Amino acid sequence: MVAQDALRYAKLPLPRGSRAMPALGFGTLIPDHAKTRQATKTALEAGFRHFDCSERYRNEEAVGEAMQEVFRAGAVRREDVFVTTKLWNNNHRAERVKPAFDASRRKLQLTHIDCYLIHTPFAFKPGDEQDPRDERGQVLYDSGVTLIETWRALEKLVDDGDCAAIGLSNVNLETLKSIVEAARIKPAVVEVECHPYLPEWELLAYCQQHGIILLAFAALGHSIEPRLLDDPVIVAIARRLGKTPAQVVLAWAIQRGTALLTTSVTPSRIRENVELSALPQDAMQDIRANVATRVRFNAVVQTGVPGFIPRDR
Repeated sequence: MVAQDALRYAKLPLPRGSRAMPALGFGTLIPDHAKTRQATKTALEAGFRHFDCSERYRNEEAVGEAMQEVFRAGAVRREDVFVTTKLWNNNHRAERVKPAFDASRRKLQLTHIDCYLIHTPFAFKPGDEQDPRDERGQVLYDSGVTLIETWRALEKLVDDGDCAAIGLSNVNLETLKSIVEAARIKPAVVEVECHPYLPEWELLAYCQQHGIILLAFAALGHSIEPRLLDDPVIVAIARRLGKTPAQVVLAWAIQRGTALLTTSVTPSRIRENVELSALPQDAMQDIRANVATRVRFNAVVQTGVPGFIPRDR
């Protein structure tokens, strides 16, 4: 049980003596750059200290501008903020990893990245096109590189001091096990879709056994039907405890030992998602025992194509 006063400030330790990851994270998958800048600033001011980015989101510049503005104002220090970003599928070839990493670092205006993830285990045709397709609209995959070869290139980033922690995203348990078994530097973080409708208990147990942080995206169900925040079990707990359904779900995620990401462009919701307090044990048990719906909202683990990102971007 995480103490009530500490819930929003909870951190999860990273391996190799590197810094800890704040459990409460803000996802930056926001298509509009102006809204990205404002949401990032609002999130920093509200108390978020972990920001999850990606070259695929095509808005790292906007995130970086917002962070630098807040840093310059003296309201938040860079060393108190944990920044994660991700390598996209068209850059899986070993020779493309460091240039992609450096490009993200420049766009974010940061001298170092706290955590760098492989966005999906699927390699796409190398080049500047993030969503390469053939004349029939089929994704052009790259059979000339393996995931472990890409991982070796990330290990070198750690060796060279460019990045404190590395990890994977959108992988299943089998893929994670294969990398853990082959890696010289083990994954520190695994980012996957995870929420009460997709609790990933087996994956979480494996991660905890091996000292890996499970970072949950779409922690609130991404407002997709069936709506997690309308689930009768969640709603009843929220009413009983005087919380919002979102606050219940986010507290559940942290208390079960995961980090999480939540995204909004609405200031009141951003602030709401920071105002967390611990759930009683009976509420935790109620969610595990009585939330019956099981659904995955994003099929990216099967294709490498994230369903939350519009193709025309």
